[in-house]
Amino acid sequence: MINVDFHIHSKYSGGTSGNMEIPVIAEQSIFKGLNTIGSGDCLNKNWLDHFVSSVKKVDEGTFEHKSGIRFILTTEVEDYRRVHHVILFPSLSAVQEFRDTIKDKSPNLDTDGRCNINLAGDELLDIVSNIDGLIGPSHAFTPWTSIYKEYNSLEECYKTKNIPFLELGLSADTQMADCISELKNVTFMTNSDAHSPWPHRIGREFNRLKVKDNTYDEIINAIKRRGGNEFVLNVGIDPDLGKYHMTACTRCYKKYSWDKAKETKYRCTCGGLIKKGVVDRINELHDQEVIHPPHRPRYIKTIPLAEILVEALGLSSVNSKKVQDLWKLLVESFKNEINVLIVTPKEEIERIAGEKVAQAIIDFREGKIYIEPGGGGMYGKAYLNKKNINQSSLDGYL
Repeated sequence: MINVDFHIHSKYSGGTSGNMEIPVIAEQSIFKGLNTIGSGDCLNKNWLDHFVSSVKKVDEGTFEHKSGIRFILTTEVEDYRRVHHVILFPSLSAVQEFRDTIKDKSPNLDTDGRCNINLAGDELLDIVSNIDGLIGPSHAFTPWTSIYKEYNSLEECYKTKNIPFLELGLSADTQMADCISELKNVTFMTNSDAHSPWPHRIGREFNRLKVKDNTYDEIINAIKRRGGNEFVLNVGIDPDLGKYHMTACTRCYKKYSWDKAKETKYRCTCGGLIKKGVVDRINELHDQEVIHPPHRPRYIKTIPLAEILVEALGLSSVNSKKVQDLWKLLVESFKNEINVLIVTPKEEIERIAGEKVAQAIIDFREGKIYIEPGGGGMYGKAYLNKKNINQSSLDGYL
């Protein structure tokens, strides 16, 4: 079994940390409990040069940092309709061939980690297929740059239904997406889309795969469910916590029902733009009751450990010394954050961190929490105590 996060960004993408470099990413991935990371931004020459100098090649599509963390070649691109796609590449030569093919169609190929390409989704699919790569939608339901903000089906975008994977995004989960019948044969990915390397970002969503070996080819077999390889878990934050989960104002973040948003012509009382949430978009797309196909793995809802500690200790920041010291103690005691979050028994956590923190971790693990949902670009918040929820932010949700 391996834990994989396919979608991150480098320091060359907008809004990312300068710490997004391979040695730091590898170190923090070990703390998180990941085994394999998508390189992110591999079409950017500066990032690719840094990547190649930081890892050794295991085979054509698999690379390893000296820490033991493995990488595969991935990127996210934006097409001419502002739809985002994740692409997986089988080799460095395939990356170069793709670059050569699209360089005249991209105004920012080497100035942005996530480049814009003036091509349609089906044209990108053709190019990716020609280099034996894989392509699928990023954060498929979000309101700004996703496939379902622009199209009503995979086929409208790619001119085929046969897309191997779809990234759910932080604001959706399996339960939500499996009410759309066209997705029954699609492998769902849960990825972090991390812009910083710290464990409350990288691996905040990840996939657990059963593979014969931790290599690119075996990972592709898992995506395609071949040879006994498969995804066995999707692990992600509760979609209520995603920043586009509910329809909300992009200025003041007041939540709205979709009917109320339409009544106001998508303008909030503060004058801000109301943006459709993932819940309402999926309600428009759904065409069946929730049916999980036999290949669909279990979805586990979780939250970064540092954020649980903030709530349990009554503090305000994941960067506080008390949170960081306790986080480090727990991770050192149980090898990595994923172990603490989803498998370590309560009594063992209690022995290290005390009853209050142990119970908080178990409450989050079992979903015994209260959530103020996200929307409009603001993440939701999770609480152990219902009285902490800011009810005024929900007044527009009628």
